[in-house]
Order: sequence, then structure tokens, then C-alpha cells
Amino acid sequence: MQLSFIEILGAFMVLFAIIDITGSIPVIIDIKSKGIEVHSLKVTLVSGLILLLFLLVGTPLLGVFGIDVSAFAIAGAFIIFLIGMEMILGIEIFQQNSHGTGAIFPIAFPLIAGAGSITTILSLKAEYHTINILIALVLNMVIVYLVLRLTSLFERLIGPGGLQILKKVFGVILLSIAIKLFLTNTGIALPHGN
Repeated sequence: MQLSFIEILGAFMVLFAIIDITGSIPVIIDIKSKGIEVHSLKVTLVSGLILLLFLLVGTPLLGVFGIDVSAFAIAGAFIIFLIGMEMILGIEIFQQNSHGTGAIFPIAFPLIAGAGSITTILSLKAEYHTINILIALVLNMVIVYLVLRLTSLFERLIGPGGLQILKKVFGVILLSIAIKLFLTNTGIALPHGN
């Protein structure tokens, strides 16, 4: 075992930025506003297990299905795009079934354990020892759990008007993330204006 505080800190910071659980607060509040119960522990465990699975056997697992990380990222981009459209237009594309799922989809996947975080986990393996990435992942999941538990507090602080504004703004941000994911993984380059 090669425990390294520097590696743990590096992997933690990268994962924290990619998972961006604080940026997902408006999405989580939106899901809760539809009457869907968000089970903080269940969502955290499922997203943590998905990321752990990809940390340990990610590339071979995708290989079994004959897909690569880019194809997986493009699929995630479509889902994120549709979630963004839901938030901007105030429509329901994904039929939420709250019986037993506790908003596993779309919070655990693709918001927390999405294409970006899975790709990042696979990339970190080339730079850091697995044990250090694992510790960084566990620390991130603790933060995910705490944020999920505190969304009601954020909801009260922001208020209904602020929530509507945040929903639209984060909807546009999600669309932008989806388009960037799509372009990056298809190799399409947009022309830059002068």
C-alpha cells in the first residue's frame, strides 16, 4: 500500500470539482419539489458503489459491453441535456417512480456518478495509487451525504422565487455541460467567432 496525503488531497480535489454536489443542489430541490423522497444514505451508497465499481474494474466492465469511455460519456451527455431541458421548460421528461427508488435516478446516476466522474476515476488510476483514490472517493461521498441531508435548509434560505431563478440558471448550465461532454467525446469542434 502506498498511502500518500498529497495523492489523497489531489484526487479529492479533482473528484470534488467533477462531482460538484453543491452545484447539483437546485436539481435535488427540483426533484424533491415533485414529491419524490430523496433518501440521502441510499443515494450516497449507490453513487459511491458505482464509482467504486469503475475504480476497480471500469475499463474491462465497459469492454464487456463493447463500449468505450467516450460512448459512455455521450450517453451521459444526453441524459444531462434532458434534465437541463426539464429544469428550463418546467416539464417532466423522466417519469419519476418514488416507490423504493428514492430518486436514485437521476441523482445517484448521472448527477453524482455520471460520465464525468466515472471518466475522472478511470483517468486518476493512471496517476495515483488505488488506495489513495479510494480514500478520496469515501471523503467525497461523506460530503455528498451531508449536502443531500441539508438540501431542505438551502431550500428555506433561498425561498420559492430564488428557487425558480436557480432552476433556470442551472438548467442552462446543465445544457452547457451536456453539450461540452458531447463535443469532447465526439471530436466535433465548433468554429470560434472573431
